[in-house]
Amino acid sequence: MTDHVLPAGTTGAAPLTVDVTPQSAAWTYSGLQIATLGAGESYTFATGDAEYLVLPLEGAATVSVKDGDQFELTGRSTIFGEVTDYLYLPRGVEATVTSVAGGRYALPNAVASETLEPRYCPADEAIVGLRGAGVMSRQVTNYAIGNPLHTDRLLVCEVITPGGNWSSYPPHKHDEMSETERELEEIYYFEIKGDEHGPGMAFHSTYGTPERPIDVALRVSTGDTALVPHGWHGPCVAAPGYDLYYLNVMAGPGGSEWLSVDDPCYGWLRQTWDDTDVDPRLPYATTRHDA
Repeated sequence: MTDHVLPAGTTGAAPLTVDVTPQSAAWTYSGLQIATLGAGESYTFATGDAEYLVLPLEGAATVSVKDGDQFELTGRSTIFGEVTDYLYLPRGVEATVTSVAGGRYALPNAVASETLEPRYCPADEAIVGLRGAGVMSRQVTNYAIGNPLHTDRLLVCEVITPGGNWSSYPPHKHDEMSETERELEEIYYFEIKGDEHGPGMAFHSTYGTPERPIDVALRVSTGDTALVPHGWHGPCVAAPGYDLYYLNVMAGPGGSEWLSVDDPCYGWLRQTWDDTDVDPRLPYATTRHDA
């Protein structure tokens, strides 16, 4: 593909199916690992100079912090329509994630300057909302954006886009520090709800400014990861018939605040939402799984 879209299975070594670090991404703050574990299997990692979430994509887990507490995560059975409980881990700790019956666990992370405390986060702290209207309708769940969890720099949300719809749209950017924008590196991790006919597909776009060019417009599949170092990003388009999930991880020098600006060529589209119904397939039936 390109240096900015990483195909499934190309960045990690078992048990990690995704392993994006600030070093491998050639930037400063944002990272993401995804661990796939069988029943009773464990993955141990040190947070180092970064803060982390342990966010189940599928399955329950026990997380043990060395010389600290043990946390039970109920997790979930699917990313499509279920919200999970999760765990915040600060920098400077060692943790072991042990799967109860097998599962997949996202580990979004960001280089931090503040040392906080480990914190269990129940699913009811995740804020679920609908964004857009018509074919721009999507569902957003905030795990570390504008909800009770305080982080130093880490911002995390997930988006479900029904088949045929456009999300991350209008295209927007957050690569400068200003009153209306924050400098944030962003990772997209994609999964598609396949069926008996096939795995489905989606499309992702990032494009730059004359001063900072970048040009990405590619088909993405389950397990692919996109890096957005700068520039306008969007749309993410779900192919008709196949719902799209993506996990967003953002971090930058300005703390845990998300501010972005729309591409002025497309920002007017937000005005159409007031007179257009939300896609009737939303809200996705949402079940919250708490311990």
